[in-house]
This record gives sequence, structure tokens and C-alpha cells, in this order.
Amino acid sequence: MSNYWGYHLMLDCDKCNEGIKNKDIIKLFVKELVSAIDMTAIGEPWIERTAIDIPDKAGFSLYQLIVTSNISAHFVDESNQMYLDVFSCKEYDQQLVIEKVKEFFSPSNLNINFVLRDASRI
Repeated sequence: MSNYWGYHLMLDCDKCNEGIKNKDIIKLFVKELVSAIDMTAIGEPWIERTAIDIPDKAGFSLYQLIVTSNISAHFVDESNQMYLDVFSCKEYDQQLVIEKVKEFFSPSNLNINFVLRDASRI
């Protein structure tokens, strides 16, 4: 995988547990995820309830700046879904991300997309 500028993992998770509705659990998740994939966080994660006027979209959104880019996610209360993006110019183990997601949110279905990014290859 080396010689690419960025590594972008996108996970669409369905039927997650109630942890997606708990800000403290989400915060612990991202802190453990950053450590597990050997990244360095810049500051604390930003976790806010969003889309509160749109019931089928409402839930917490997460943004964690890391030295090599960012981790972001949206958690949907009504459907118990989670959409997670891990983007970094430093390589990381995708399986460790998946394991942390399963440990914290127990999705019954998980759709995995991975993109190697490099503007010089366009």
C-alpha cells in the first residue's frame, strides 16, 4: 500500500448498540481508536448532537483532528447507524479500526470501503 498520499477507510454500520447515543462512550471510542492505530490526536475530540430537527438524521457527530489528517463519524439515533471515516497520510491497520467499531458499537452489518488517495496519480 505504500507510495500513496492518503489512506481513507469508510465504514457504514447498521444496527449498532445504544453506545452510539452516548457522548462519553463515543469519546472513549475515538480515544482508544487513535491509540490502537498509532495516531496522534490534536486536542480533544469534537462531539456534538447534530440534525436535531431532522429525526431520521439526528445524532452525534464526531470529529477528531490527528497529526496526519482526521477521523470523523456520524451516529444516527433513529436507525442505530454509524458512518465512520478514517483518513490519514500515515498508513494504519484497517482491521484494528473494524475491531474497535465492533467492540464499542456491535453493528450487525458493516459495509467497508477503502480508497487509496494520491492527487499526483490523476
